[in-house]
Amino acid sequence: MQILHKLIAVALIFSFTFTAASAEYKNDSRKLFTDNNAVIYEINIRTFNAKDNNHNGIIDFDLNEESGTFVNAVERLDELKNLGINMLHVLPVTQVGRTKALGTAGSLYAAASFNKLNEQLKDKSCVDINLQAKNFVQEAHKRGIRVIIDLPACGAYDLYLQRPELFVKDKEQLPVVPADWTDVRLLDAGSETVVNPDVFGVYKEFVDLAIDELGVDGIRADVAHCKPAAFWKDLISYSREKDPQFLWLAESSDSWHEPVSGYVVFTPYDKLLEAGFDGYYGSFFNLKEWNNKNQLINHILFNREIANQFSDKKSVIGSFSTHDELSPILVNGMPYSEMILWLNSTMPVNAYYPDGFPTGDNYIYDWANQKSDYSFTDDDYYFAHRGKIDIFNFSRKPGGNNKELLKEFIRANEFRNSIADLLSNGNFIQLKTNKDSIFAYAINYNNSAVVVFGNLDFDNSVLADIKLPKINKNTKFKCIKCTGEQPIFKRGKISTNFCPGAIYVLQFEDLVIE
Repeated sequence: MQILHKLIAVALIFSFTFTAASAEYKNDSRKLFTDNNAVIYEINIRTFNAKDNNHNGIIDFDLNEESGTFVNAVERLDELKNLGINMLHVLPVTQVGRTKALGTAGSLYAAASFNKLNEQLKDKSCVDINLQAKNFVQEAHKRGIRVIIDLPACGAYDLYLQRPELFVKDKEQLPVVPADWTDVRLLDAGSETVVNPDVFGVYKEFVDLAIDELGVDGIRADVAHCKPAAFWKDLISYSREKDPQFLWLAESSDSWHEPVSGYVVFTPYDKLLEAGFDGYYGSFFNLKEWNNKNQLINHILFNREIANQFSDKKSVIGSFSTHDELSPILVNGMPYSEMILWLNSTMPVNAYYPDGFPTGDNYIYDWANQKSDYSFTDDDYYFAHRGKIDIFNFSRKPGGNNKELLKEFIRANEFRNSIADLLSNGNFIQLKTNKDSIFAYAINYNNSAVVVFGNLDFDNSVLADIKLPKINKNTKFKCIKCTGEQPIFKRGKISTNFCPGAIYVLQFEDLVIE
């Protein structure tokens, strides 16, 4: 009887929490995002606060270890708030497929349902999983953290067996495998002239779940370019009738030009923005391949132009590091992570980081791709992508041991918050440098300016000058971030010896840069 009373009390607390929070919270995600003021943190609930007590990297349920759930995820929300996070991108939370699967838990993106939550994310208490998820969202809202959830692009093979009419068929009338994603099958969303009402209905149910049941603030659409613009336009309009501030972020890039299959449409990023998306990924993930200043600067300018092409404000995320990208630590070590951090904090974009970035996780799992003694799917191997956050198994909580990077992460986000007006309203100005690997830019607003310059060469030191009119040795400034030597001010230019991967952030008052 005591247990029953306790469970009733828990349910009442959950109910009261929702009522109180709903009365106070008002979604402002679209404005935050289009003003370039979102600091987005990407999490996988299944690993976000997993309890790997024996530290072997995998969750051993037979040893009473606990994977991440909506309930224990609440424990980390204060941590995120203290890191400066104001928006969460939650990787898919819908049921996952178990047939023809990848990994022992199943890929988060192999959706077996679009209107039911993944029972793997449920705490053992008898409280309904929707209630647990809703409480997580409400607790995030209490801390000023908005929540957007991932909308998978494809369906699991399990869903195909249940509802084959939802899927694209090849010439042999078999479901189509998109690209090399062998654990999913391609949904048939239709064309620009005829939208498939069955698939649209499934996605409409997802929107209902997201807004009406969970109270989230937006959606990140996985592989958005594999559905027609007409499909998205109708779905986004439907969501905005419920919540005008509901945010839509498209996983799409100006670098991508090919469809995931010859059986599906390809909708470019600009048509997605025209259909109602508030922003997209851009191509900042190509930073690891850029060695010339113009590659970075031109992409920033390119996105500034895009933002001004539409009647509704648009923006982009700093997609330098995502769950699809190799850990920055593995790419170019600590300097690369710091460069990503300060670019995200000083460019007119929305900052974006995967779970584990602040402490330098390399996402290397000792057990990866080895045979497992037990599986929850028909795959008995721990399938994993080397150097990328695990989305296929019940694995450890993401995180590294880099305390220096953690301090830098907090400091950079604090600085980003202090220049919010600059990032929203400032003029972006390219500054001239005398070396190809040295980039430089300024953001100017209300007689205040931030100047950023760095070295895209992660192997060699470079002695270089940055042209900056109206500056001399007596100009006052704050050195917010200086990697290596202090810059030397001369008349009309800044000089320094850049160490490999160095980045500098200087703040000026009463200085107008044209």
